[in-house]
Amino acid sequence: MIQNRSFLFLITGFVVSVLVTGCAVSDVGPINRSTSQLFAFNNHFVPDHGDDGAMIIGLAFSGGGTRAAAFGYGVMRALDDTIADEYPYERSLVDNIRIISGVSGGAVLAAYFGMKGRDDYRDFRETFLVRNAEERVRTNALSPAVAIGVLNGGANDRSSLARWLDDNIFHGATYSKFDWSNAPSIWISASDIYNRVPFHFSVETFAALCSNLKDLRIADAVAASAAVPVVFKPISVASNHGACTYRQPDWLSRVMADPEASYRLKAYGRALHTYRSNNVNFIKLLDGALTDNLGLTPFAMARASAQTPYGPLSLADAVKLKTFLYIVVDAGREMEYPWVKELQGPGISEILGAVTDTAISSSVREGFDALKLATTQWRDELIAYRCGLSAATVARYRGSLKGWNCRDVRFHVQRLSIQDLPAGMAASFNEVPTRFVLPTEQVDQVIAAGRVAFKRNAVLQNAIREVQSDAGVKKPVSPNMLQQNLSSSETLASGPL
Repeated sequence: MIQNRSFLFLITGFVVSVLVTGCAVSDVGPINRSTSQLFAFNNHFVPDHGDDGAMIIGLAFSGGGTRAAAFGYGVMRALDDTIADEYPYERSLVDNIRIISGVSGGAVLAAYFGMKGRDDYRDFRETFLVRNAEERVRTNALSPAVAIGVLNGGANDRSSLARWLDDNIFHGATYSKFDWSNAPSIWISASDIYNRVPFHFSVETFAALCSNLKDLRIADAVAASAAVPVVFKPISVASNHGACTYRQPDWLSRVMADPEASYRLKAYGRALHTYRSNNVNFIKLLDGALTDNLGLTPFAMARASAQTPYGPLSLADAVKLKTFLYIVVDAGREMEYPWVKELQGPGISEILGAVTDTAISSSVREGFDALKLATTQWRDELIAYRCGLSAATVARYRGSLKGWNCRDVRFHVQRLSIQDLPAGMAASFNEVPTRFVLPTEQVDQVIAAGRVAFKRNAVLQNAIREVQSDAGVKKPVSPNMLQQNLSSSETLASGPL
Protein backbone atom coordinates (compact mmCIF):
# COMPACT_ATOMS: atom_id res chain seq x y z
CA MET A 1 0.00 0.00 0.00
CA ILE A 2 2.81 2.38 0.91
CA GLN A 3 4.61 1.51 -2.30
CA ASN A 4 1.45 2.16 -4.33
CA ARG A 5 0.94 5.48 -2.55
CA SER A 6 4.54 6.50 -3.24
CA PHE A 7 4.13 5.58 -6.88
CA LEU A 8 0.89 7.61 -7.02
CA PHE A 9 2.64 10.62 -5.50
CA LEU A 10 5.43 10.24 -8.06
CA ILE A 11 3.00 10.14 -10.97
CA THR A 12 1.02 13.06 -9.56
CA GLY A 13 4.19 15.10 -9.17
CA PHE A 14 5.22 14.32 -12.73
CA VAL A 15 1.81 15.35 -14.10
CA VAL A 16 1.81 18.59 -12.09
CA SER A 17 5.34 19.34 -13.31
CA VAL A 18 4.31 18.73 -16.90
CA LEU A 19 1.25 20.97 -16.55
CA VAL A 20 3.18 23.76 -14.88
CA THR A 21 6.05 23.55 -17.36
CA GLY A 22 3.73 23.34 -20.32
CA CYS A 23 1.79 26.42 -19.24
CA ALA A 24 4.84 28.49 -18.33
CA VAL A 25 5.96 31.22 -20.70
CA SER A 26 9.65 30.95 -21.51
CA ASP A 27 11.86 34.03 -21.48
CA VAL A 28 13.54 33.84 -24.88
CA GLY A 29 13.57 37.55 -25.74
CA PRO A 30 13.55 39.46 -27.90
CA ILE A 31 16.84 40.82 -26.62
CA ASN A 32 16.83 43.96 -28.81
CA ARG A 33 14.65 47.05 -28.97
CA SER A 34 13.41 48.79 -32.07
CA THR A 35 14.41 52.33 -32.93
CA SER A 36 13.78 54.72 -35.78
CA GLN A 37 17.17 56.41 -35.40
CA LEU A 38 20.35 54.44 -35.90
CA PHE A 39 23.69 55.41 -34.43
CA ALA A 40 27.09 53.91 -35.17
CA PHE A 41 30.02 53.64 -32.81
CA ASN A 42 33.01 55.88 -33.22
CA ASN A 43 35.36 53.32 -34.73
CA HIS A 44 38.36 55.66 -34.73
CA PHE A 45 40.98 54.05 -32.52
CA VAL A 46 42.88 56.52 -30.34
CA PRO A 47 46.18 54.95 -29.21
CA ASP A 48 47.85 55.90 -25.96
CA HIS A 49 50.80 58.24 -26.37
CA GLY A 50 53.31 55.44 -25.80
CA ASP A 51 52.04 53.35 -28.71
CA ASP A 52 54.27 53.78 -31.77
CA GLY A 53 51.90 51.65 -33.87
CA ALA A 54 54.59 49.21 -35.00
CA MET A 55 52.73 46.16 -33.70
CA ILE A 56 49.06 45.20 -33.73
CA ILE A 57 47.58 42.03 -32.24
CA GLY A 58 44.28 40.32 -33.01
CA LEU A 59 42.87 37.52 -30.85
CA ALA A 60 40.18 34.94 -31.59
CA PHE A 61 38.85 32.82 -28.71
CA SER A 62 37.08 29.58 -29.58
CA GLY A 63 34.10 27.94 -27.95
CA GLY A 64 34.44 25.30 -25.26
CA GLY A 65 32.77 26.54 -22.07
CA THR A 66 34.95 27.46 -19.11
CA ARG A 67 37.78 25.41 -20.62
CA ALA A 68 37.91 27.82 -23.56
CA ALA A 69 37.69 30.89 -21.32
CA ALA A 70 40.48 29.61 -19.05
CA PHE A 71 42.76 28.62 -21.94
CA GLY A 72 42.27 32.03 -23.55
CA TYR A 73 42.86 33.77 -20.23
CA GLY A 74 46.17 31.91 -19.86
CA VAL A 75 47.26 33.12 -23.30
CA MET A 76 46.20 36.67 -22.47
CA ARG A 77 48.14 36.67 -19.18
CA ALA A 78 51.21 35.44 -21.06
CA LEU A 79 50.79 38.36 -23.47
CA ASP A 80 50.37 40.66 -20.48
CA ASP A 81 53.66 39.49 -18.98
CA THR A 82 55.63 39.98 -22.21
CA ILE A 83 57.16 43.42 -22.66
CA ALA A 84 56.60 45.06 -26.04
CA ASP A 85 58.29 48.40 -25.41
CA GLU A 86 60.09 50.24 -22.61
CA TYR A 87 60.01 53.79 -23.99
CA PRO A 88 58.51 56.23 -23.06
CA TYR A 89 57.18 53.76 -20.48
CA GLU A 90 56.79 50.01 -20.18
CA ARG A 91 54.06 48.47 -22.32
CA SER A 92 53.09 44.80 -22.63
CA LEU A 93 51.75 42.92 -25.63
CA VAL A 94 48.24 43.29 -24.20
CA ASP A 95 48.54 47.02 -24.87
CA ASN A 96 48.82 46.19 -28.59
CA ILE A 97 45.57 44.20 -28.79
CA ARG A 98 43.22 45.85 -31.26
CA ILE A 99 40.83 43.02 -32.23
CA ILE A 100 39.18 40.35 -30.07
CA SER A 101 36.57 37.90 -31.29
CA GLY A 102 34.91 35.22 -29.21
CA VAL A 103 32.40 32.40 -29.41
CA SER A 104 30.60 30.69 -26.52
CA GLY A 105 33.08 30.35 -23.64
CA GLY A 106 35.55 32.49 -25.56
CA ALA A 107 32.88 35.19 -25.87
CA VAL A 108 32.78 35.55 -22.07
CA LEU A 109 36.49 36.42 -22.00
CA ALA A 110 36.30 38.69 -25.05
CA ALA A 111 33.35 40.60 -23.62
CA TYR A 112 34.89 40.88 -20.15
CA PHE A 113 38.11 42.34 -21.55
CA GLY A 114 36.10 44.71 -23.73
CA MET A 115 34.13 45.92 -20.71
CA LYS A 116 36.91 46.10 -18.11
CA GLY A 117 39.88 47.16 -20.22
CA ARG A 118 43.56 46.33 -20.21
CA ASP A 119 44.17 47.15 -16.57
CA ASP A 120 41.11 45.66 -14.90
CA TYR A 121 40.46 42.37 -16.72
CA ARG A 122 42.93 40.43 -14.57
CA ASP A 123 40.33 39.44 -11.95
CA PHE A 124 38.58 37.28 -14.57
CA ARG A 125 39.67 34.09 -12.80
CA GLU A 126 38.00 35.07 -9.53
CA THR A 127 35.03 36.78 -11.16
CA PHE A 128 34.12 34.00 -13.59
CA LEU A 129 36.44 31.04 -14.08
CA VAL A 130 36.27 29.52 -10.59
CA ARG A 131 32.55 30.21 -10.16
CA ASN A 132 29.57 28.05 -11.11
CA ALA A 133 27.98 29.66 -14.15
CA GLU A 134 25.62 26.67 -14.34
CA GLU A 135 24.11 27.59 -10.98
CA ARG A 136 20.73 28.36 -12.55
CA VAL A 137 21.02 25.99 -15.51
CA ARG A 138 18.78 22.92 -15.39
CA THR A 139 20.81 19.89 -16.46
CA ASN A 140 19.15 16.93 -14.69
CA ALA A 141 18.07 14.66 -17.53
CA LEU A 142 15.69 12.80 -15.19
CA SER A 143 13.77 15.96 -14.29
CA PRO A 144 10.29 16.15 -15.87
CA ALA A 145 10.72 19.91 -16.25
CA VAL A 146 13.93 19.37 -18.21
CA ALA A 147 12.31 16.70 -20.38
CA ILE A 148 9.35 18.93 -21.23
CA GLY A 149 11.68 21.89 -21.81
CA VAL A 150 13.72 19.86 -24.27
CA LEU A 151 10.57 18.89 -26.17
CA ASN A 152 9.70 22.59 -26.35
CA GLY A 153 13.03 23.64 -27.83
CA GLY A 154 15.42 23.61 -24.89
CA ALA A 155 15.67 22.95 -21.18
CA ASN A 156 16.67 26.52 -20.25
CA ASP A 157 15.75 30.05 -21.27
CA ARG A 158 17.25 33.49 -20.55
CA SER A 159 16.44 33.18 -16.86
CA SER A 160 19.35 30.75 -16.46
CA LEU A 161 22.74 31.55 -18.00
CA ALA A 162 21.92 34.99 -19.40
CA ARG A 163 20.56 36.24 -16.09
CA TRP A 164 23.44 34.71 -14.14
CA LEU A 165 25.97 36.41 -16.42
CA ASP A 166 24.14 39.72 -16.09
CA ASP A 167 23.88 39.49 -12.30
CA ASN A 168 27.40 38.24 -11.61
CA ILE A 169 29.70 39.28 -14.46
CA PHE A 170 28.39 42.16 -16.55
CA HIS A 171 26.02 43.85 -14.07
CA GLY A 172 23.58 45.23 -16.61
CA ALA A 173 26.29 46.61 -18.91
CA THR A 174 25.39 47.18 -22.55
CA TYR A 175 27.53 47.33 -25.68
CA SER A 176 28.12 51.01 -24.98
CA LYS A 177 30.70 49.80 -22.41
CA PHE A 178 32.87 48.62 -25.31
CA ASP A 179 33.16 52.17 -26.66
CA TRP A 180 36.22 53.78 -25.02
CA SER A 181 39.13 55.74 -26.48
CA ASN A 182 41.68 53.00 -27.23
CA ALA A 183 39.32 50.05 -26.96
CA PRO A 184 39.86 47.03 -29.19
CA SER A 185 37.07 45.93 -31.51
CA ILE A 186 34.99 43.24 -29.76
CA TRP A 187 33.35 40.73 -32.07
CA ILE A 188 30.90 38.20 -30.62
CA SER A 189 29.08 35.66 -32.77
CA ALA A 190 26.10 33.34 -32.39
CA SER A 191 24.37 31.21 -35.06
CA ASP A 192 21.30 32.28 -37.01
CA ILE A 193 19.60 28.89 -37.36
CA TYR A 194 17.02 30.16 -39.87
CA ASN A 195 19.58 31.38 -42.39
CA ARG A 196 22.22 28.87 -41.22
CA VAL A 197 24.93 31.52 -40.98
CA PRO A 198 26.97 33.17 -38.23
CA PHE A 199 25.09 35.99 -36.51
CA HIS A 200 27.44 38.88 -35.77
CA PHE A 201 26.63 41.29 -32.99
CA SER A 202 27.74 44.21 -35.13
CA VAL A 203 26.50 47.70 -35.99
CA GLU A 204 25.68 46.53 -39.53
CA THR A 205 23.59 43.58 -38.36
CA PHE A 206 21.61 45.60 -35.85
CA ALA A 207 21.02 48.40 -38.33
CA ALA A 208 19.21 45.86 -40.52
CA LEU A 209 17.16 44.96 -37.42
CA CYS A 210 16.29 48.63 -36.76
CA SER A 211 18.11 48.40 -33.44
CA ASN A 212 21.07 50.13 -31.85
CA LEU A 213 23.78 47.70 -30.84
CA LYS A 214 24.93 50.00 -28.05
CA ASP A 215 21.64 49.33 -26.22
CA LEU A 216 22.07 45.53 -26.21
CA ARG A 217 22.96 43.88 -22.92
CA ILE A 218 26.36 42.21 -23.13
CA ALA A 219 25.07 39.24 -21.14
CA ASP A 220 22.40 38.53 -23.76
CA ALA A 221 24.93 38.49 -26.59
CA VAL A 222 27.28 36.19 -24.69
CA ALA A 223 24.47 33.86 -23.62
CA ALA A 224 23.21 33.61 -27.20
CA SER A 225 26.74 32.78 -28.34
CA ALA A 226 26.84 29.97 -25.75
CA ALA A 227 23.29 28.63 -26.25
CA VAL A 228 24.03 24.94 -26.82
CA PRO A 229 21.10 23.29 -28.64
CA VAL A 230 18.67 21.31 -26.46
CA VAL A 231 20.32 22.60 -23.26
CA PHE A 232 19.08 26.11 -24.13
CA LYS A 233 16.13 27.40 -26.06
CA PRO A 234 16.99 29.59 -29.04
CA ILE A 235 17.32 33.27 -28.15
CA SER A 236 15.08 35.56 -30.19
CA VAL A 237 16.00 38.81 -31.89
CA ALA A 238 13.15 40.95 -33.26
CA SER A 239 13.41 41.95 -36.91
CA ASN A 240 11.48 45.23 -36.36
CA HIS A 241 10.99 45.56 -40.12
CA GLY A 242 9.52 48.90 -41.07
CA ALA A 243 10.57 50.60 -37.83
CA CYS A 244 13.40 52.51 -39.49
CA THR A 245 14.76 53.58 -42.84
CA TYR A 246 17.50 51.10 -43.57
CA ARG A 247 19.89 51.28 -46.50
CA GLN A 248 22.12 48.36 -47.34
CA PRO A 249 25.82 49.32 -46.98
CA ASP A 250 27.61 50.04 -50.25
CA TRP A 251 30.21 47.34 -49.60
CA LEU A 252 27.50 44.72 -49.20
CA SER A 253 25.78 45.83 -52.40
CA ARG A 254 29.09 45.38 -54.22
CA VAL A 255 29.54 41.92 -52.73
CA MET A 256 26.04 40.80 -53.69
CA ALA A 257 26.56 42.00 -57.27
CA ASP A 258 29.98 40.40 -57.64
CA PRO A 259 29.77 36.82 -58.99
CA GLU A 260 33.32 36.17 -57.72
CA ALA A 261 32.65 37.37 -54.17
CA SER A 262 32.95 35.09 -51.16
CA TYR A 263 30.06 32.65 -50.69
CA ARG A 264 30.21 33.33 -46.95
CA LEU A 265 29.81 37.07 -47.46
CA LYS A 266 26.92 36.53 -49.85
CA ALA A 267 25.21 34.31 -47.28
CA TYR A 268 25.57 37.10 -44.73
CA GLY A 269 24.06 39.56 -47.20
CA ARG A 270 21.11 37.27 -47.87
CA ALA A 271 20.57 36.90 -44.12
CA LEU A 272 20.41 40.69 -43.68
CA HIS A 273 17.87 40.76 -46.51
CA THR A 274 15.62 38.27 -44.71
CA TYR A 275 15.75 40.44 -41.58
CA ARG A 276 13.91 43.07 -43.61
CA SER A 277 11.25 40.63 -44.84
CA ASN A 278 7.66 41.04 -43.66
CA ASN A 279 7.54 37.25 -43.31
CA VAL A 280 10.28 37.16 -40.67
CA ASN A 281 9.41 38.56 -37.25
CA PHE A 282 12.08 36.94 -35.10
CA ILE A 283 15.57 35.58 -35.71
CA LYS A 284 16.46 32.54 -33.60
CA LEU A 285 19.99 32.29 -32.23
CA LEU A 286 21.96 29.34 -30.88
CA ASP A 287 25.58 28.51 -30.07
CA GLY A 288 28.07 30.33 -32.29
CA ALA A 289 30.14 27.14 -32.54
CA LEU A 290 27.53 25.68 -34.89
CA THR A 291 28.66 27.96 -37.71
CA ASP A 292 32.07 29.36 -36.68
CA ASN A 293 33.69 27.83 -33.60
CA LEU A 294 36.78 30.03 -33.87
CA GLY A 295 34.91 33.31 -34.38
CA LEU A 296 36.91 34.16 -37.49
CA THR A 297 34.15 35.30 -39.84
CA PRO A 298 33.91 38.84 -38.36
CA PHE A 299 37.45 39.56 -39.55
CA ALA A 300 36.47 38.65 -43.11
CA MET A 301 33.46 40.95 -42.76
CA ALA A 302 35.66 43.77 -41.50
CA ARG A 303 37.98 43.42 -44.47
CA ALA A 304 35.10 43.21 -46.95
CA SER A 305 33.42 46.28 -45.52
CA ALA A 306 36.64 48.32 -45.54
CA GLN A 307 36.66 51.19 -48.01
CA THR A 308 40.47 51.20 -48.25
CA PRO A 309 43.30 48.69 -48.75
CA TYR A 310 44.29 49.17 -45.12
CA GLY A 311 40.88 48.86 -43.45
CA PRO A 312 39.84 48.07 -40.76
CA LEU A 313 43.01 49.94 -39.73
CA SER A 314 43.49 53.68 -40.14
CA LEU A 315 45.91 55.35 -42.56
CA ALA A 316 48.23 56.11 -39.65
CA ASP A 317 48.16 52.41 -38.71
CA ALA A 318 48.97 51.44 -42.29
CA VAL A 319 52.06 53.65 -42.35
CA LYS A 320 53.40 52.75 -38.91
CA LEU A 321 52.66 49.02 -38.89
CA LYS A 322 55.56 46.56 -39.02
CA THR A 323 54.16 43.43 -37.33
CA PHE A 324 50.62 42.08 -37.30
CA LEU A 325 49.91 39.04 -35.12
CA TYR A 326 46.59 37.21 -35.32
CA ILE A 327 46.45 34.58 -32.59
CA VAL A 328 43.66 32.01 -32.80
CA VAL A 329 43.18 30.38 -29.39
CA ASP A 330 41.51 27.03 -30.05
CA ALA A 331 40.42 25.20 -26.89
CA GLY A 332 39.05 22.22 -28.80
CA ARG A 333 39.87 18.70 -27.66
CA GLU A 334 41.22 15.86 -29.79
CA MET A 335 39.16 12.89 -28.72
CA GLU A 336 39.99 9.25 -29.38
CA TYR A 337 36.95 7.04 -29.85
CA PRO A 338 37.15 3.49 -28.43
CA TRP A 339 34.77 2.10 -31.05
CA VAL A 340 37.49 2.20 -33.73
CA LYS A 341 38.93 -0.90 -32.04
CA GLU A 342 35.76 -2.94 -32.51
CA LEU A 343 33.85 -4.22 -35.52
CA GLN A 344 30.45 -3.25 -34.14
CA GLY A 345 29.36 0.22 -33.14
CA PRO A 346 29.28 3.05 -32.47
CA GLY A 347 25.90 3.50 -30.79
CA ILE A 348 23.48 6.34 -31.46
CA SER A 349 24.82 8.63 -28.71
CA GLU A 350 28.39 8.07 -29.89
CA ILE A 351 27.37 8.70 -33.51
CA LEU A 352 25.69 11.98 -32.58
CA GLY A 353 28.80 13.08 -30.69
CA ALA A 354 31.10 12.09 -33.54
CA VAL A 355 28.92 13.89 -36.10
CA THR A 356 29.03 17.09 -34.04
CA ASP A 357 32.80 16.85 -33.53
CA THR A 358 33.33 16.15 -37.24
CA ALA A 359 31.28 19.15 -38.33
CA ILE A 360 32.99 21.53 -35.90
CA SER A 361 36.50 20.23 -36.68
CA SER A 362 35.89 20.62 -40.41
CA SER A 363 34.59 24.15 -39.87
CA VAL A 364 37.64 25.00 -37.75
CA ARG A 365 40.06 23.84 -40.44
CA GLU A 366 38.26 25.67 -43.23
CA GLY A 367 37.88 28.82 -41.16
CA PHE A 368 41.55 28.93 -40.20
CA ASP A 369 42.69 28.35 -43.78
CA ALA A 370 40.34 31.11 -44.97
CA LEU A 371 41.77 33.47 -42.34
CA LYS A 372 45.35 32.83 -43.46
CA LEU A 373 44.39 33.43 -47.08
CA ALA A 374 42.56 36.66 -46.19
CA THR A 375 45.48 38.03 -44.18
CA THR A 376 47.96 37.15 -46.96
CA GLN A 377 45.84 39.03 -49.49
CA TRP A 378 45.49 41.93 -47.07
CA ARG A 379 49.25 42.12 -46.58
CA ASP A 380 49.82 42.25 -50.34
CA GLU A 381 47.25 45.02 -50.75
CA LEU A 382 48.69 46.93 -47.80
CA ILE A 383 52.23 46.76 -49.19
CA ALA A 384 51.09 47.95 -52.61
CA TYR A 385 49.30 50.88 -50.97
CA ARG A 386 52.25 51.81 -48.74
CA CYS A 387 54.68 51.73 -51.65
CA GLY A 388 52.46 54.17 -53.53
CA LEU A 389 52.46 56.80 -50.77
CA SER A 390 54.37 60.03 -51.17
CA ALA A 391 57.36 60.76 -48.96
CA ALA A 392 55.47 63.69 -47.44
CA THR A 393 52.58 61.46 -46.37
CA VAL A 394 54.90 58.89 -44.83
CA ALA A 395 56.82 61.57 -42.94
CA ARG A 396 53.60 63.13 -41.68
CA TYR A 397 52.45 59.91 -40.02
CA ARG A 398 55.82 58.43 -39.00
CA GLY A 399 57.50 61.65 -37.99
CA SER A 400 60.43 60.99 -40.35
CA LEU A 401 61.53 58.80 -43.25
CA LYS A 402 64.32 57.20 -41.22
CA GLY A 403 64.13 53.42 -41.47
CA TRP A 404 61.12 53.51 -43.80
CA ASN A 405 60.67 50.44 -45.98
CA CYS A 406 57.25 50.18 -47.57
CA ARG A 407 57.59 46.41 -47.91
CA ASP A 408 58.66 45.78 -44.33
CA VAL A 409 55.35 44.45 -42.98
CA ARG A 410 55.24 41.07 -41.25
CA PHE A 411 51.97 39.17 -40.86
CA HIS A 412 51.80 36.07 -38.65
CA VAL A 413 48.62 34.02 -38.18
CA GLN A 414 49.04 31.31 -35.58
CA ARG A 415 46.70 28.83 -33.91
CA LEU A 416 47.37 27.91 -30.28
CA SER A 417 45.80 24.59 -29.38
CA ILE A 418 46.25 21.26 -27.68
CA GLN A 419 48.92 20.52 -30.29
CA ASP A 420 51.17 23.13 -28.67
CA LEU A 421 51.15 21.27 -25.35
CA PRO A 422 53.55 18.56 -24.12
CA ALA A 423 52.10 15.04 -24.29
CA GLY A 424 51.23 14.81 -20.61
CA MET A 425 49.54 18.20 -20.61
CA ALA A 426 47.64 17.40 -23.80
CA ALA A 427 46.28 14.17 -22.35
CA SER A 428 45.02 15.98 -19.25
CA PHE A 429 43.61 18.84 -21.34
CA ASN A 430 41.55 16.29 -23.27
CA GLU A 431 39.89 15.24 -20.03
CA VAL A 432 38.52 18.72 -19.26
CA PRO A 433 34.79 18.72 -20.11
CA THR A 434 32.91 21.40 -22.00
CA ARG A 435 31.00 22.86 -19.06
CA PHE A 436 30.48 26.24 -17.44
CA VAL A 437 31.63 24.93 -14.09
CA LEU A 438 34.99 23.27 -13.42
CA PRO A 439 36.97 22.43 -10.26
CA THR A 440 39.31 25.24 -9.26
CA GLU A 441 42.36 23.01 -9.67
CA GLN A 442 41.32 22.15 -13.22
CA VAL A 443 40.73 25.82 -14.04
CA ASP A 444 44.25 26.69 -12.91
CA GLN A 445 45.68 23.80 -14.92
CA VAL A 446 43.98 25.03 -18.10
CA ILE A 447 45.18 28.60 -17.48
CA ALA A 448 48.72 27.23 -17.15
CA ALA A 449 48.20 25.29 -20.40
CA GLY A 450 47.35 28.54 -22.18
CA ARG A 451 50.59 30.11 -20.98
CA VAL A 452 52.60 27.06 -22.02
CA ALA A 453 51.00 26.93 -25.49
CA PHE A 454 51.95 30.57 -26.03
CA LYS A 455 55.55 30.06 -24.92
CA ARG A 456 56.00 26.91 -27.02
CA ASN A 457 54.85 28.45 -30.32
CA ALA A 458 58.12 29.14 -32.12
CA VAL A 459 56.63 31.41 -34.81
CA LEU A 460 55.06 33.73 -32.25
CA GLN A 461 58.14 33.80 -30.04
CA ASN A 462 60.43 34.62 -32.97
CA ALA A 463 58.08 37.38 -34.14
CA ILE A 464 57.92 38.84 -30.64
CA ARG A 465 61.71 38.80 -30.28
CA GLU A 466 61.98 40.76 -33.54
CA VAL A 467 59.54 43.36 -32.20
CA GLN A 468 61.44 43.61 -28.91
CA SER A 469 64.74 43.95 -30.76
CA ASP A 470 63.36 46.75 -32.95
CA ALA A 471 62.10 48.53 -29.82
CA GLY A 472 65.36 48.05 -27.93
CA VAL A 473 63.69 46.10 -25.12
CA LYS A 474 66.21 45.03 -22.49
CA LYS A 475 63.81 43.21 -20.16
CA PRO A 476 61.66 40.99 -22.43
CA VAL A 477 59.43 39.55 -19.70
CA SER A 478 58.03 40.89 -16.46
CA PRO A 479 58.93 39.37 -13.06
CA ASN A 480 55.48 37.73 -13.06
CA MET A 481 56.35 35.90 -16.28
CA LEU A 482 59.68 34.71 -14.90
CA GLN A 483 57.91 33.26 -11.87
CA GLN A 484 55.29 31.66 -14.11
CA ASN A 485 57.99 30.09 -16.29
CA LEU A 486 59.43 28.47 -13.17
CA SER A 487 56.00 27.20 -12.13
CA SER A 488 55.34 25.87 -15.64
CA SER A 489 58.65 24.00 -15.62
CA GLU A 490 57.70 22.37 -12.34
CA THR A 491 54.29 21.48 -13.75
CA LEU A 492 55.77 19.91 -16.89
CA ALA A 493 58.25 17.94 -14.84
CA SER A 494 55.43 16.50 -12.75
CA GLY A 495 53.51 15.26 -15.80
CA PRO A 496 49.85 16.25 -16.21
CA LEU A 497 48.55 19.77 -16.68
